[in-house]
Amino acid sequence: MAIVRIHCTVIITITRPDITYCVHMLRQFMQDLRQAHWDTVLRLLRYLKSCPGQGILLSPSSHLDLYVYCDSDWASCPMTRKLVTGYFIKLGTSPISWKTKKQNTVSRLSAEAEYQAMANATSEVIWIRNLLKFLGLLVSPAVVHCDNPAAIHIAANLVFHKCTKHIEVDCHFVREKIASGDIVTCYTPSTEQLADIFTKALGQRHF
Repeated sequence: MAIVRIHCTVIITITRPDITYCVHMLRQFMQDLRQAHWDTVLRLLRYLKSCPGQGILLSPSSHLDLYVYCDSDWASCPMTRKLVTGYFIKLGTSPISWKTKKQNTVSRLSAEAEYQAMANATSEVIWIRNLLKFLGLLVSPAVVHCDNPAAIHIAANLVFHKCTKHIEVDCHFVREKIASGDIVTCYTPSTEQLADIFTKALGQRHF
């Protein structure tokens, strides 16, 4: 029964980005569910029942600028120390794409983790921009909001430092998109980082 309910909540995440992180965590234990996981599923369902109007709003009068928020939680998995990355993309004021993912590799630096989140978000942005261009829409460079100054510095600095050699592929990818005018980076304080909700469990006020 718990597995069926988790599958149902996975489907609901298509229109409910606020439960994406919670469902992502629950899915990792579907092969070995315990009482604590069952209690979390029930709590999640109670949350959904208490606020049915928390879905996404697509505004018909919104402009067509892309705003991207990317974040990571470095070494957040207590068992594998793998990082969790997430991004949240808005077309004007309308949310159109979001994702939470535990990466396959272990990052040695928090800046590397943040940069990997930026690279993942950039990849999604390029796909969205190409789709909008195919539809005949003119789109300005996407603004990528990141709360890590070191990751923004890596994207802007043309000199590879010793500590960034192992992320060279992502560096080239993001820099290439900055140089081509597809994206521009922007520092955003953690208190205003919308992607926080996709990488960690937040307190009630911040959530």
